Amino acid sequence: MKPSIPKGTRDFAPEEMVRRNYIFDTVKSVFRLYGFNQIETPAMENLSTLMGKYGEEGDKLLFKILNSGNWLSGLEGEDLQEASVPRLTNKVSEKGLRYDLTVPFARFVVQNRDKIQFPFKRYQIQPVWRADRPQKGRYREFYQCDVDVVGTDSLFSELELIQIVEEVYRRLGINVCLHINNRKILAGIAQIVGQADKMIDITVAIDKLDKIGLDKVNQELLDKGLPQEAVSRLQPILMLSGSNTEKLQSLRTILAESEIGLRGIDELETIFAYCRDAEVNLNIELDLTLARGLNYYTGAIFEVKALDVEMGSITGGGRYDNLTGIFGMPNVSGVGISFGADRIYDVLNQLDLYPKTTTDSTQLLFAVFGEAEQRYAIRWANALRKAGKNVEVYPDIVKMKKQMAYADQKHIPYVAIVGSDEMQSDTVMLKNLLTGEQQALTLEQLTKLI
Repeated sequence: MKPSIPKGTRDFAPEEMVRRNYIFDTVKSVFRLYGFNQIETPAMENLSTLMGKYGEEGDKLLFKILNSGNWLSGLEGEDLQEASVPRLTNKVSEKGLRYDLTVPFARFVVQNRDKIQFPFKRYQIQPVWRADRPQKGRYREFYQCDVDVVGTDSLFSELELIQIVEEVYRRLGINVCLHINNRKILAGIAQIVGQADKMIDITVAIDKLDKIGLDKVNQELLDKGLPQEAVSRLQPILMLSGSNTEKLQSLRTILAESEIGLRGIDELETIFAYCRDAEVNLNIELDLTLARGLNYYTGAIFEVKALDVEMGSITGGGRYDNLTGIFGMPNVSGVGISFGADRIYDVLNQLDLYPKTTTDSTQLLFAVFGEAEQRYAIRWANALRKAGKNVEVYPDIVKMKKQMAYADQKHIPYVAIVGSDEMQSDTVMLKNLLTGEQQALTLEQLTKLI
């Protein structure tokens, strides 16, 4: 039987890891520019930490881990006869793989509240797991690059996250549009159509508008128990058009009777004003269909989409006013965004935007004719590595053709050939595999060149 990996997961070869590290290094360097520090949390959390934080649909996508040892020992006959999945799960599984990095971060903040300085600015780059149906751009195991600030309700933090988005995608060369909305506006919309208690159902449905279309969203709303009149009143709001300023002006009229809706409009106007002051050039669009299905968002919400390739959201996040409250630490406001490294990887692949060479790759291979030449090459390689160069010495004494083929296969740009003549003159013959040019160089000359 051939070995295989689970659906929705991937292996990454060395060449692919060079590209992935290019993404991680770019994102990290921008996070650090704004004063964010790195943390890590365990791959698995207690299910009590995870359950109930992602809405009903999110809970279904949690990977549960069977208890150690005889996990059947806690079961009784009636448990098996009832065949109730939630009840069985509670008895045989106490832990699960993390679904995102935000809820574990909230748990971390509460556990370490006496050790951290507020406002606390952290970034975290780790894999997460979702028991989703694999499809293009959607995986069961994928990396998130999260950046959050907690302990301040200042909308200045939203500005910094927007600036981070702008800088990351400028460095990666991806043209993007940042879609922004506010959960308070969505609450106001639910209020004025007379369905305030169904806000979650409304937001989960309209968040799918760009995926399934207006007709299916309307049907889902009806299926959730909204009366036809309320669905009809939603239509002009969902189809609102014009500039960001025009949309906000229209919303002021539509939501005039909703205090929470007007607060959401005020918050977005403040964020747009900050962006003008900071001379943000990012393409930003107020998108009333943006809901982000996660229950913990309370203010501004964001999604970023690539403009030149068909792909879902590649970055998303928002403001959450009481996420730590679920762990017994109320009234700590936070805001964060998550860069989807795997989707960014796919976008860069499709658009061929990776740099041709990176600092991860081997820059130079020593190709040798014999053991004496190999010992000579070791001395040179050590000196070059001390100078920060990525260098390999070919380990076997084989034909030069095979050594050259190795360099070519690994996309190593330079080969330093060592023979008896080079040893006598204390040089190497450097071959540029991209141009085919050859020249004899001293160690000092070689170090400068590569």
